[in-house]
Amino acid sequence: MKRKLAKLTGVILSALMVASIGTGCSNSGAASGGTGSTDGSSASGGSGSTKYTLLFGTTTNEDDPWSKAAVKFADTVKEKSNGLIDVKVYPNNQLGSETDVIQAVQNGTADMLVTGESLQKWAPLAAMVAVPYLVHDEASLKKLASGSIGKEIEDQISQKAGLKCLTYFVRGPRELTANKEIKTPDDVKGIRLRIPNAPLYIKPWEAAGAKPTPMALTEVFTGLQQNTIDAQENPFAMIKSNNFQEVQKYCMLTDHVRSWIYVVIGQKKFDSMPADLQKVVTDAAAEMQTYENQLFEQSEKDDRAWLEQKGMKFVDVDQAAFEKAMTPGVLATLSNEQKKVYDEIKATFK
Repeated sequence: MKRKLAKLTGVILSALMVASIGTGCSNSGAASGGTGSTDGSSASGGSGSTKYTLLFGTTTNEDDPWSKAAVKFADTVKEKSNGLIDVKVYPNNQLGSETDVIQAVQNGTADMLVTGESLQKWAPLAAMVAVPYLVHDEASLKKLASGSIGKEIEDQISQKAGLKCLTYFVRGPRELTANKEIKTPDDVKGIRLRIPNAPLYIKPWEAAGAKPTPMALTEVFTGLQQNTIDAQENPFAMIKSNNFQEVQKYCMLTDHVRSWIYVVIGQKKFDSMPADLQKVVTDAAAEMQTYENQLFEQSEKDDRAWLEQKGMKFVDVDQAAFEKAMTPGVLATLSNEQKKVYDEIKATFK
């Protein structure tokens, strides 16, 4: 943790030095809270000459659609704000882990990140973005995320986590991989399955008969190689980037989690901006979403083709049977507040 904090501090200090040089070190009119800087006062309701520097962290590498979309956002914002907003993108956990950056944005030492169910620590409804078998196709997911329930989730994130959701990205479905074909829940009984350390992953797989084993993603390849675990589950992109095809023969098309993830900015930072620059940010976020979705759709096809070329075999499964087996674990995990929203979603997207 000390190393991460030191790394984050170094990045922030560098960014502030750059900002100070660009603004002549005159901060008398700067908005409080966050990393924005100014080279003069601004008229009420207008941007004037106030300048803002936004630190945008992602957990993915430079070639991932999220990071590419972040760079697109930075370029668009700089152009449309006439240089008044400078977004500095830090991919590949350069600002720290996802949780580290959430807290940094809340504290005003970073400004933006891509995040999802990790926010449930502050906003319980954020868990709904990644509930197993909540919806069954991408079209339903998009309607959910952009509809009234999605707005309710966003509002709670703003109120309880202090983060404004600018837009969302669709994520690839999570799929199960193993060294044997698995077609029904009976086939997973007793297998040691690596999952993220989160109740919404643990209990549903326990209900299906597997032996969930929470493990850091960085340890999974070695765990599979040394037979400490038998299987894992992730979207195509994560299977590819971690080279799991080298230690797993089969990819089961369970589609057990279809989820979305938010691009957020500190609510205080956003509120500190004048209305015209707020519009620049929200308009650029909409363009970023369209751009990322194009990259995502293509990467899903490319990643599957790449995995098949490397010898991984894809297996169709009885998704209805998996949903039936895992649902009791889902329901056992949800709070009353979450269960109410879950029932509403299920009634809407039958």
